Amino acid sequence: MSSALEGVRILDLTRVLAGPYATMILADLGADVVKIEMPEIGDDSRHFGPHIKGESAYFMSINRNKRSMALNLKKEEGKKLFLKMIKKFDVVVENFRPGTMEKLGLGYDMLKTINPKLVYAATSGYGHTGPYSKRPAYDAVVQAMGGLMSITGELGGKPTRVGSSIGDITAGLFTTIAILTALTNRSTTGKGQKVDIAMLDCKVAILENAIARFTVSNEIPKPIGNKHSAIVPFETFETKDGEIMIAVGNDVIWSRFCEAINITELVDDDRFRTNVLRNENHGILIPLILKKIKNKTTEEWQNVLDNFGVPNGPINTIDKVIKDPQIIDREMIVEVEHPIAGIVKVPGIPIKFSETPGEINRCAPLLGEHTREVLKEVLGYDENRIKSLFEYGIF
Repeated sequence: MSSALEGVRILDLTRVLAGPYATMILADLGADVVKIEMPEIGDDSRHFGPHIKGESAYFMSINRNKRSMALNLKKEEGKKLFLKMIKKFDVVVENFRPGTMEKLGLGYDMLKTINPKLVYAATSGYGHTGPYSKRPAYDAVVQAMGGLMSITGELGGKPTRVGSSIGDITAGLFTTIAILTALTNRSTTGKGQKVDIAMLDCKVAILENAIARFTVSNEIPKPIGNKHSAIVPFETFETKDGEIMIAVGNDVIWSRFCEAINITELVDDDRFRTNVLRNENHGILIPLILKKIKNKTTEEWQNVLDNFGVPNGPINTIDKVIKDPQIIDREMIVEVEHPIAGIVKVPGIPIKFSETPGEINRCAPLLGEHTREVLKEVLGYDENRIKSLFEYGIF
């Protein structure tokens, strides 16, 4: 089968997580992603642990399906070569601090004169405009500034960072959406454009009902643990041997839930008949539910609640996640072979197409592994010309 993005060429100048996550998605869906890295140093994340035989598992988890080309863009010959390559590519992605590409003489205004169809995607902490534009940022900083930390954590506890780097990852997802949208627009207009994605913007965009709650009530949202701010019961409950997450999302499920745990007398109780009433009487309702839930194990409750169509799930540790039969069936943990590290497990592709499925067909590249291959394939250079370029020290 052909892939969804077959024929799309992407020059990837990104490092660490937000940008590489976006280009990984595009590579999984069939785009030819050439990762440009500084010779000898490479992507910063190559140096992040844990390592397997000297190779970063972190780097390998977000750079599969890409080719690596070493190229020093600070040297004049490196810039000249990059500008020649620009003519052959559809997309450039970078996540430098705003102004960096302009200092190199490789900003969008320059590149679009060479390739007017170019889609130029820039991902940064605060975007290419505004008073914070030039400030450095990392995931935890943006989680803090964007309000996410302030609503995460135990009830009455301190603000807490979300366990995964969601600041980077959401920026990567929005970058992917933007690139695909810009390519679609180009197919009708014939013109490329610049995409400007800020991690902070993305954090605000996913605050969900926190902003709505504040603007309506003028009360500042605080951490509330595992419970939902507007739906009851929608939280974790202690079982005989652990905890289970139960999500009673509407009044129909409420009726089924009451039947499942044998509290049918509460279905039409004037205190709990609707979600609004259950919210108002949360402190009364939850102890009544806890009393029932403590009598069975988590697995026993899973079986009961599944039979009644009540959304629920255990709080799985990562070792359980990677062995979960649903995860395995959906191929969300896959093995790839690295030339040095050997067999490595990585997350699979969550986008499932019926006609143009994504595919993981290569592990993350070694630094500069495909430099000669790209020069031959993209620019048509022969070995003698490539050898002469190596004399400039740009690879």
